[in-house]
Amino acid sequence: MPDPTPSLSLPHVAGLVRASIPPMHPGGRPLVAAVAGAAALVRAATGRGAVAGALATAATALFFRNPRRVRPPLTGVVLAAADGTVATVSEVPPPAELDLPREPVPRVSVFLSVLDVHVQRIPVDGRVLDVAYRPGTFLSADLDKASEDNERNALLLQTGDGARIGVVQIAGLLARRIVCDVAPGDEVAAGETYGLIRFGSRVDVYLPPGSRVAVAPGQRTIGGETVLAALPGTA
Repeated sequence: MPDPTPSLSLPHVAGLVRASIPPMHPGGRPLVAAVAGAAALVRAATGRGAVAGALATAATALFFRNPRRVRPPLTGVVLAAADGTVATVSEVPPPAELDLPREPVPRVSVFLSVLDVHVQRIPVDGRVLDVAYRPGTFLSADLDKASEDNERNALLLQTGDGARIGVVQIAGLLARRIVCDVAPGDEVAAGETYGLIRFGSRVDVYLPPGSRVAVAPGQRTIGGETVLAALPGTA
């Protein structure tokens, strides 16, 4: 009788290892290379620091990890744009650069600590209408004022049904670089990676009026998987 247990061949083990180690976002490669280069210089100059340098390089690479996510088989919903903790759920006017009516709409703000995955994901299937960058300060991203005062990058999306959703990447206390890889006119799909904020940040999602928010402050979100809200008109 054949043994039902598969053999642990070297290729099989290698495949398991690759599957357990998430890839790195390209936006993080320059920083990882810089840390590795600095560690190599210290090692060459002093003959010491090899372990510390290796740990610093690995920690930097881990920060820029881009794990695979599987979107839920649902329609008419808005997915989380980032991993993190829901900081606030409120109704506020959207920022002017989103070119939405200046009336209060539901907003879900997710705070990303330095330990969270820092790539951002598209929350709905649709098309990019606009991308607008605004310089600003670098307040702690868990403060409500960060939505107005901090450096940010706003993305305006429109679904096939005409619903418009705003996603704003907000730099935090340690962040000094926002990366956005989409442009107006791009067709995008929910769950796709589109950007990155380096080191501690926040992502605000502005929903259409009448959306039913499905998360609460203090709840953890997983980018591309957690349902933030149901769009108006969905059962």
